Amino acid sequence: MLYALIAKDAPGALDKRLATRPVHLEHLESAGQKLRLAGALLDADGKPEGSIVVYEAETIEEATAFFNADPFVKEGIFASTEIKPWRLAYDHMSPKA
Repeated sequence: MLYALIAKDAPGALDKRLATRPVHLEHLESAGQKLRLAGALLDADGKPEGSIVVYEAETIEEATAFFNADPFVKEGIFASTEIKPWRLAYDHMSPKA
């Protein structure tokens, strides 16, 4: 099952987010193939204001543990997070049968 983390940054967290980004990326890379996609939500000026991460896990508890181990979570960069089961409806990048 795929699980999506939808997170919004805390006000004024941009500098801390940028400083924490290298260890955040290491955490994401540690997931290997279980990490399906990840990226920043951007504001009108193109600056990060949140994140979307999609992770493949057997249970929501497994996904929650992975998301909670993220340095962005540990450092308090996110003001809010939501974890939801997610279903991919279409991926134009996947090879066609």
